[in-house]
Amino acid sequence: MYDYVIVGAGSAGCVLANRLSEDPDVRVLLVEAGPPDTADFIHIPAAFSALFRTQHDWDHMTGWEPGAHGRRIYLPRGRMLGGSSSLNAMIYMRGNPLDYDEWRDAGCTGWGWDDLLPYFKRAEDNERGASEFHGTGGPLPVSEPRARSVMCQAFLEAVDALGLPRNDDFNDGEQDGYGWYQVTQRDGRRASTAVAYLHPVADRPNLTIETYAQVLKVAFDGSRAVGVVAQRAGDVLEWRAEREVIVCGGAYNSPALLTLSGIGRPDELELLQIPLVAESPEVGMNLQDHPTAGVTYFCQDESSLKDALNDANLAQWMQGQGPLTSNIGENGGFARTRDDLPAPDVQFHMVPVVFEQEGLLAPPAHGFTLSACVLKPQSRGMVAIGTPDPTAKPFIVHGYYTAEDDVRSGVAGLRMVLDFVRTAPLSRYAETPNMAPASDDDAELERHMRQNCQTIYHPVGTCRMGADATSVVDPELRVRGVEGLRVVDASIMPTVPRGNTNAPVIAVAERAADLIRERTTLSNAVQTASG
Repeated sequence: MYDYVIVGAGSAGCVLANRLSEDPDVRVLLVEAGPPDTADFIHIPAAFSALFRTQHDWDHMTGWEPGAHGRRIYLPRGRMLGGSSSLNAMIYMRGNPLDYDEWRDAGCTGWGWDDLLPYFKRAEDNERGASEFHGTGGPLPVSEPRARSVMCQAFLEAVDALGLPRNDDFNDGEQDGYGWYQVTQRDGRRASTAVAYLHPVADRPNLTIETYAQVLKVAFDGSRAVGVVAQRAGDVLEWRAEREVIVCGGAYNSPALLTLSGIGRPDELELLQIPLVAESPEVGMNLQDHPTAGVTYFCQDESSLKDALNDANLAQWMQGQGPLTSNIGENGGFARTRDDLPAPDVQFHMVPVVFEQEGLLAPPAHGFTLSACVLKPQSRGMVAIGTPDPTAKPFIVHGYYTAEDDVRSGVAGLRMVLDFVRTAPLSRYAETPNMAPASDDDAELERHMRQNCQTIYHPVGTCRMGADATSVVDPELRVRGVEGLRVVDASIMPTVPRGNTNAPVIAVAERAADLIRERTTLSNAVQTASG
């Protein structure tokens, strides 16, 4: 018997395991489907794509995407301690203040920018030092990039040549402009939430960590969650929760688990022969992501990361230096493709290597990748299950580019990508097109975008938080219609933030820990002190 059972040791689950177990009188169980985070490729920043389609990856796929020429798109998700924070590109990005104020104004009281900023700061140990916008001494290392590839330097010089603004801090509330991305690393090594939050407290006597255990469903006594049923190596395990079960499976797995547990649409549950526990019409709906499309070029210059994984560079990495400290997406920026927009609608990622076939193939030659993702997508998708067998993967359709505004932003972003590529000194490295549009007219850009888009790994929204009765969770992240059950991960976000989503998930989990412990939230404490 535990007080809290946390399902999923990812970006949110590790934060909650740390914060909830701070109370020595509380017993916390953290259950992870995958293995510990001991593989070397987890901790070598530039090697993260070597984990794709291994035991460390849920290896999801979309269905046939109608806005992407009927293609199926690969969706990697971390399946290990640290979850996707052990598999991502480590970019520390909060999003735009407008994102969170939109949540607040839609009825999610306590989730505005001013509410969440104290949690971003509490999490941080930013090597730039403490300031109005940044924190030090928190569990999460935030560092300057150590590997500044010459191709990425050339990108910023092209930015300067085009007369576009630089931005030295994308996380101070002003996103527009271009620059280097800060990263969640320490001494050139990945700082996942497992590294930052979990391992330092793993020896607490009131914290138990179970790996290789996939949760099959939440167990209920009537409408109250009382534990979970899991499976490991063919054995069925059950753990009880005296206070709460907290689901932290992410935007794909959390809605699937709720459905398997009897929370969803009655007609679908009846077809699946899953007993209804609570009606929840939006479970699995409202799926959003940042679709990205770009170009890849080959060059004769051998300064890309193509052959970076070698003994000499490994020796450098052991000293916290060298190209293997690269997070791959080293720099980029944010832009508004129309003057009437209140905030940026596209983000650029400059990558000093050819990212071939969604990262599933080794780069065939030296070169680079430059892409633009749609930051405020209007397209919506869904996550569903098609069988009562809990070991089956969910069915996922994102609906990429099915909204006209997304197509307009995506085409405009891709046109800007071509402007960068044609501008010196970046043009020096764009010798031979590998994946590039044949021209820059709208029809060709749209064709190229739909044919070559992929995820930028930011799915959210499928257990939407809201004040309305149809939302899956309320503003305290409690699942509606039942007791003793919360969801804490990217799935609760009503809309996707304008930027990389790992830092926002960590801030959500930091605030959720205060809500669960019924402590005064940091935002309320700040308001009380200033009022």
